[in-house]
Amino acid sequence: MSVLTRDEAQTRAGLLDVHRYSIELDLTTGDEIFESRTVIRFSARADGDTFVEVRPAELRSVTLDGQPLDPETLDGNRLPLKNLTAGEHELRVHAHMRYSRTGEGMHRFTDPTDGETYVYTQLFLDDVQRVFAAFDQPDLKAVFELSVKAPQGWTVLANSVTEHTGDGLWQAAPTPLISTYLVAVAAGPWHSVRTEHRGLPFGLHCRRSLAPYLDADADELLDVTRACFDRYHEKFDEPYPFDSYDQAFVPEFNAGAMENPGLVTFRDEFVYRSAVTDTERQTRAMVVAHEMAHMWFGDLVTLKWWDDIWLNESFAEYMGYQTLTEATRFTDTWTDFGVNRKSWGYDADQRPSTHPVAPEAVDDTASALLNFDGISYAKGASALRQLVAWLGEKDFLAGINTHFTRHRFGNATLADFIDSLADATERDVHAWADAWLRTTGVDTLTPHLAPGENGTCALTVDRTGSRPHRIAAGLYDRDLGDDGRHLVLRERLHLDLPQTGAHPIGKRPALLLLNDGDLSYAKVRFDPESFETVGKDLSGLPEPLTRAVVWNALRDAVRDGELAPAAYLETARAHLPLETDLAIVQGVLAFASTYITDRYLTPEERPAALATLSELCRDLIRRTEDGDNPGLRLIAVRHRIDVAAHPDTIAAWLADGTVPGGPELDPELRWRVLGRLAVLGATDEAAIAAELDRDPSATGQEGAARCRAALPDPEAKARAWEAMFGSDELSNYLFTATAQGFWQPEQADLVRAYVPRYYTDAVDVADRRGPAIAEAAGRWAFPTHAVDPENLRLGEECLRDAAPIPALRRKLADQLDDLARALRVQESTKF
Repeated sequence: MSVLTRDEAQTRAGLLDVHRYSIELDLTTGDEIFESRTVIRFSARADGDTFVEVRPAELRSVTLDGQPLDPETLDGNRLPLKNLTAGEHELRVHAHMRYSRTGEGMHRFTDPTDGETYVYTQLFLDDVQRVFAAFDQPDLKAVFELSVKAPQGWTVLANSVTEHTGDGLWQAAPTPLISTYLVAVAAGPWHSVRTEHRGLPFGLHCRRSLAPYLDADADELLDVTRACFDRYHEKFDEPYPFDSYDQAFVPEFNAGAMENPGLVTFRDEFVYRSAVTDTERQTRAMVVAHEMAHMWFGDLVTLKWWDDIWLNESFAEYMGYQTLTEATRFTDTWTDFGVNRKSWGYDADQRPSTHPVAPEAVDDTASALLNFDGISYAKGASALRQLVAWLGEKDFLAGINTHFTRHRFGNATLADFIDSLADATERDVHAWADAWLRTTGVDTLTPHLAPGENGTCALTVDRTGSRPHRIAAGLYDRDLGDDGRHLVLRERLHLDLPQTGAHPIGKRPALLLLNDGDLSYAKVRFDPESFETVGKDLSGLPEPLTRAVVWNALRDAVRDGELAPAAYLETARAHLPLETDLAIVQGVLAFASTYITDRYLTPEERPAALATLSELCRDLIRRTEDGDNPGLRLIAVRHRIDVAAHPDTIAAWLADGTVPGGPELDPELRWRVLGRLAVLGATDEAAIAAELDRDPSATGQEGAARCRAALPDPEAKARAWEAMFGSDELSNYLFTATAQGFWQPEQADLVRAYVPRYYTDAVDVADRRGPAIAEAAGRWAFPTHAVDPENLRLGEECLRDAAPIPALRRKLADQLDDLARALRVQESTKF
């Protein structure tokens, strides 16, 4: 398949104006193939040649202005259109298209619970070609008219209101001007919850087998949807630009969600079958808010080319968190962003694959797909938060609204956006954009306190990096009226960096914390006295966002080899049992178990670390015995399962169906326990099959695949490897589940021979199955447990000699950089 280059897109946009697509899809033609008929009405500004994209199983016929074209001229995914004359044209394409099992194009899924089948589209970034013929680039917007023939009993959802006209035929109202990648269809026997808000139809949709779980949460989901919708109308002058707002929770979805105008699709794990924490509910609400922001940022005004991805994602990320804080009960979202989301950006920005938030040029669509990462989301949102702190929210919103007015239903660039901001303020936003959006890397801020007269001191801040920062420096004193474990905010100094001179701060504080409030994007360090205070009194800080900044600083220090991993664990052991914020507890435990115990400590050190985490979780479980904090207890139980070094306790929980004192083991916890028992060699295939009989759902199938791959048995490993790399039968989700189970630190000797095989087999499967499976193979199937020079050598050799496709190359480059970092951390902490 040929990828579209920036130059080709600019040339085609200069030649064509695309007016309207009329698309007919027939979903009644079998389990493998569906029928696609497309009529494209467009005009050429001059005589010339161009092409249209389509990726059919079979190209049946093509006509241009009533004259047949030879289907055999299709070259990969490009159908040439030769000798166009200036003026109006009509292209008709009839094709048979193949359903997907990888979440790309038209994905087809049969629910193992009840046998019902569902299909939905995911056409981002260039997968529209898998469903219908299109001039597939974001700046050739058009009106889309869609009709679908579906099996009896199905409901068809689309970007606009749909009507069943009889005999399984569904017609969607014409859309406003939208880009090809935003067209959406979801069809099946959906369970739906419908309402109206401000004169518009709103809907929630899921598989029938999930109906009771959606119904249980429908009020919460609709309350969040309405609250965000109303708040966006307070912020934005432009009203919601589409005729309806449906949210469909679909199976085996690769992303968290997709901002299709009028039909947002979400991964259906957000329809909770099992107990979740309030932070997880907050995350779901944030995704709702994020996708709704896209109705303006991305759908109403769309990037011209993929180098401006940040104009979509960074804005939706920032607006999602900020609007959720302003409009719903989830008022502490920035803590979760700081401790869990922001680290995604920090990590990505320190790898060789880093790129500016707004890169100067993205050469083609394959390169563009790689930039949907922690930089375009978390770093970009952090930059916007810093922009608001520097510019002021009033001028920021004024600039946004100017941007919407100028470019509504059109396309825009970074330069267009900066010009809109510049019209709303006297500040030099062009210089700000150059410093923040055109640069890479993470600045590091280090405080220095110089003694002055009468016990006072003055603050200077060293900045490694080049960006200007507007930050707060928190000065904290110990509360001498109690046991000394509490810290009291004396003052927050507002600083603009770089400084022009030292800042007097009075007497030396017990703790000086840079970037208190987390308004900027930078790593922060501590002066020696403050670091000592953190070790003793971290849990005594009064605000969770402040504690999140401290935990991030400790995390960064571990990754940079400046703080021993064992010291981080000791700090967690001392302070996490006193923590009240669920996002912090979850984030710290996740880093401790995923990175410290499994990568940054040697295999010899790992058992002691697991014991420390197990004791910490037991403390949290004891602390929550009164039932006052079920979310904290659930986090502690989950992690207690994950770090169990011996099977007895968790096996007893599974046998009893409950943790003593609660919670009862719901499906998620049962599969979690069984997965850990599989790793420890304390269960077998018969127990896995029995659990699957108990829970034959899609998530049960994934749980069984994960458990079977985790069994410490050579035959089980061989079967799992063959399923992932020797066959193309696994769906995207079952591939991921199998990969998650396969590599286990406890089984390093058993799977050692598979490490070199990974690099050849992953390249092969990525070539065969495409970007979605390539990404999964690079992310989940990589042998992260093998922190040794030989694994690093094999990976570097693969990158040098094997030519992996871009999606796998990027994941391998990131994994190998993380592996090299883990080796450095291990080396730096040797005594």
